[in-house]
Amino acid sequence: MIKRIAQTAGFTGLLAALLLTLLQSFWVAPLILQAETFEKAPATEVHEHAEGAVAVHTHDAQAWEPEDGWQRVLSTTGGNLVVAVGFALMLAGLYTLRAPRRTSQGLLWGLAGYATFVLAPTLGLPPELPGTAAADLAQRQIWWIGTAASTAVGIALIVFSRHWLMKILGVAILAVPHVIGAPQPEVHSMLAPQALESQFKIASQLTNVVFWLALGLISAWLFRRKSDGQYRA
Repeated sequence: MIKRIAQTAGFTGLLAALLLTLLQSFWVAPLILQAETFEKAPATEVHEHAEGAVAVHTHDAQAWEPEDGWQRVLSTTGGNLVVAVGFALMLAGLYTLRAPRRTSQGLLWGLAGYATFVLAPTLGLPPELPGTAAADLAQRQIWWIGTAASTAVGIALIVFSRHWLMKILGVAILAVPHVIGAPQPEVHSMLAPQALESQFKIASQLTNVVFWLALGLISAWLFRRKSDGQYRA
């Protein structure tokens, strides 16, 4: 079973990571590169959401970052591979508890993963372009982890519980982090235009939807086909 999980996660993570990198290279990365031109250029104008507010952006001159081209693509692919394999391991492990009866059920697992790790956290902390003011990193990380955990527990109670009281409890748990609220910067400001930020949010969400659907579908197909390390006929 461990070998089955590892093989399912390995192949699924590789394919999903390559797909994600491809989508990011043609859709998300160009928007980030465009935003970086505003961040690196002399700041003559700051797009603000509060009158008289000025965002402070600091840069470490000694910090290394990949150059545009193959270095950036290689770094992105490596990061995506680690994340994709990790999520695929999680899905394959869950399949041992509740195996998908049909490959198409993997799409439902993928949607649950998207809701847990992307949709719910971004309701409070939307994806940000370079040059955007943000709250304290530690506070954002704590809220993100709490939101993902609450969403996972809430979805599990709603989907798998048979008693209606447990389903109501699941809805309440889903709402808790959003009632508390995500940490926000004292001033909402950004260097990139509002239109570019909107495009980036849409691109990020749609890219992650495709990634998670592919992750769920491929992992369910492989898990159902794999038996003792051999493909069934």
